[in-house]
Amino acid sequence: MRPLPVPTAITHTRIIDGTGSPEYLGDVVLTGGIISEILPPGSFSDPTGSVRVIDGAGLITCPGFIDMHAHSDLQILLHPKHPAKITQGVTTEVLGQDGLSYAPVDDPTLAAMREKLTGWNQNPANLEYSWRTVGEYLDHLDAGVAVNTAYLLPQGTIRALAMGLGAGEPTPEQLSHQVKLVADGMEQGAVGMSSGLTYTPGIYASDAELAALCTTVAAYGGYYAPHHRSYGAHSLDAYAEMIAIAAQTSVALHLTHATLNFAPNQGKAPELLAMFDAALEAGVDITTDTYPYPSGATTLAALLPSCASAGDAATVIERLEDDETAAKIRHDLEVNGSDGCHGVPVDWETIEISSVAGPQMNVLVGQTIKEIARIQRVEPFTVFCNVLVADHLATGILQHVGHEENVQAIMKHSTHTGGSDGLLVGSKPHPRGWGTFPRFIAHYARDLGLMDMAEMIHHLTGRPAARLKLAARGTLRAGYAADLVLFDPDSLLDMATYADPKQPAAGISHVFVNGVCALDNHQPTGALAGRALRRTPEGTTQAL
Repeated sequence: MRPLPVPTAITHTRIIDGTGSPEYLGDVVLTGGIISEILPPGSFSDPTGSVRVIDGAGLITCPGFIDMHAHSDLQILLHPKHPAKITQGVTTEVLGQDGLSYAPVDDPTLAAMREKLTGWNQNPANLEYSWRTVGEYLDHLDAGVAVNTAYLLPQGTIRALAMGLGAGEPTPEQLSHQVKLVADGMEQGAVGMSSGLTYTPGIYASDAELAALCTTVAAYGGYYAPHHRSYGAHSLDAYAEMIAIAAQTSVALHLTHATLNFAPNQGKAPELLAMFDAALEAGVDITTDTYPYPSGATTLAALLPSCASAGDAATVIERLEDDETAAKIRHDLEVNGSDGCHGVPVDWETIEISSVAGPQMNVLVGQTIKEIARIQRVEPFTVFCNVLVADHLATGILQHVGHEENVQAIMKHSTHTGGSDGLLVGSKPHPRGWGTFPRFIAHYARDLGLMDMAEMIHHLTGRPAARLKLAARGTLRAGYAADLVLFDPDSLLDMATYADPKQPAAGISHVFVNGVCALDNHQPTGALAGRALRRTPEGTTQAL
């Protein structure tokens, strides 16, 4: 049974409302899952004694943070209390990212996605996989998880459902099937569509194929969130390609994990931001999200060239074990720069093992491919192949290829929102899974002064709510959903580190989801008050 909200008043608190406006003092009253009143500070009274009163003196009360790029599609069902997100103040997250997820599917496609995404979400055998449609998946989320969720249609999964995992142009019938799957998913409540254009099978989609799907997304008022074709050697061209598709189809464009990584892109953020500004001036509807770290994370198998990663895991492993094919893969990786590694020759010193599926390989976690090769006295490419084969392609990695000046420049742009891109599995995942949102506020706003705290909170609340077209969420005002965070601005700190990444943030005292207290005096309550936020025919997501 869904938990009931307890009438609550937060008194004498510093209110930052999520609009970017300066903070002010007040009493915030929560009733029935709604912010029922915002009163002058100290004016709340409760003669009946029936309202819980939280002394908010010195604390900031703001809207709950919205994670625009989350990868907890299975983990949130397997661990519905979701401490990684609740403890950092996230009250809504967007799933179905990077073109790969678990709905819509048939039995073979679900099996393929479970195998393919083991490094992102594990492949839990003890989870009920009874859904097949987007609506049914949202029903599973609505049955009880800690945070609100929205869902993007995964273009790669849709392509696999319509025509399998291989390369090639779709036939007219296959393209029509994809368009219908997109329309059905939007009607069932998805907020838009994602792509993973460096991951198979999404990598095989032409611009014309993507445009046909984006036209349908636009017709339903949704947005397109591409992981585009290169974040490395051809990054600026890849951004331009996505902007051109948006201009052609009139779809709203959300450029996900909008980074400029790898050596060729050092210092190039001004060029990218000028491109954004020109597109905005031309009328293209653009937003972005970033995570506040220079390093990235993905799977080790993602580095493979697309010609080597086609098909199921067994097929890929056969290629790695064939000497002639492996030699070609090595040349692509180390000399040419594979499309899976964004066109940049791989630097094995930047590739760190973060998670493994096989417990016998735990000793490798926290080490780079180059370090392992030195210890084992073999070539790094040999380590790469051996690890992939032994771990059945399920290995997770960190990629230390980012540039802090690019991170900060993009973060300051008017299109920017926050997304963790957090993988929550493995013993040493990227710390962004637990630390993203406090790090934005504590490190970049408070400590570095990149922007003031009210502006940064706007990036994490009101601005993403506008992109999602959330009705009555994302800002702190009377009549809006009581998704709230209370934190001490002086002690707020992201405690998650690369060495110890699964640490809850310090300084966050309370989190409310739909008026239900999910974090109480720094301790998770286990409350499962989140809702699946479905797009409605009017183009907005349900409020309550």
